Amino acid sequence: VVVLSLFCLAVDLFDVSKLSPEEKWRVEHARMHAKHKGHEAMHAEMVLILIVTLVVAQLVLVQWKQRHPKSYNLVTLFQMWVVPLYFTTKLHWWRFLTTWFIFSVITAYISFRATRKPLACTTPRLVYKWFLLLYKISYATGIVGYTVVMFTLFGINLIFRIKPEDAMDFGVSLLFYGLYYGVLGRDFAEMCADFMASTVGYYNASGMPTKHLSDNICAVCGQPILVDVSEEGIIENTYRLSCNHVFHEFCIRGWCIVGKKQMCPYCKEKVDLKRMFSNPWERPHVMYGQLLDWLRYLVAWQPVIIGFVQGINYVLGLE
Repeated sequence: VVVLSLFCLAVDLFDVSKLSPEEKWRVEHARMHAKHKGHEAMHAEMVLILIVTLVVAQLVLVQWKQRHPKSYNLVTLFQMWVVPLYFTTKLHWWRFLTTWFIFSVITAYISFRATRKPLACTTPRLVYKWFLLLYKISYATGIVGYTVVMFTLFGINLIFRIKPEDAMDFGVSLLFYGLYYGVLGRDFAEMCADFMASTVGYYNASGMPTKHLSDNICAVCGQPILVDVSEEGIIENTYRLSCNHVFHEFCIRGWCIVGKKQMCPYCKEKVDLKRMFSNPWERPHVMYGQLLDWLRYLVAWQPVIIGFVQGINYVLGLE
């Protein structure tokens, strides 16, 4: 260390501009080592703070979710909506900001309709159609983005004379859009599903329903069943669960796939999604929904935890 310091001091006395590029690189390398000598212990302390904070934050979030799921879901939804907005505004990603504004306006209107009392008879169908459409678009966008990324890694983009950086940027952007709006849409759909079903009266999250369900009434939207289970509907079909309760196709799809409710809206019996959606092309939607649940923590809470760690390092004077 003493020799390194003396070397840097000697170099400062000479004109660095007269040195060759290789000698300049050696000088800068020596200066960096001299500047950061003794920082190994500080770096180890910062890594330890990061690990401890991640573990403690995970435990706190798990306990919060188990004890107060409603407040946890609301805070997570708010952060999912705001945190990416902060970073994209800072980076001037106008394309994302445009799609975010369109999504926010339409979803705000849909959520407003879903929270009105009394609930209009057309509102549940409108809500579930919008979120189911959003879910399918985000699913398709994510698949296309992932495919483009894989093709770029295997060099298939060169066949079409597309630069690797352009293809990767396009694929990652599509993957980000699909995952982000998929997660955000599912959270809003779950909130609207709970509120509407409770308003209709055939569903109660903590107890028995306040109304008795007739055989020809859909418990999700409260509207009559017009198509028999054995018949092929023009617009939509009718589904019968293992508990023998029947529902409109859009309603039960929105309830189970989009709203993340894997139980009957009336009797709370567990829904067999494989039996209800026998088409193998429909099952990946269920697995995609599980992936979105895992990514929710990464998008909503990870930036907050990292910011908290940086705050601790700043208070302790660690750099």
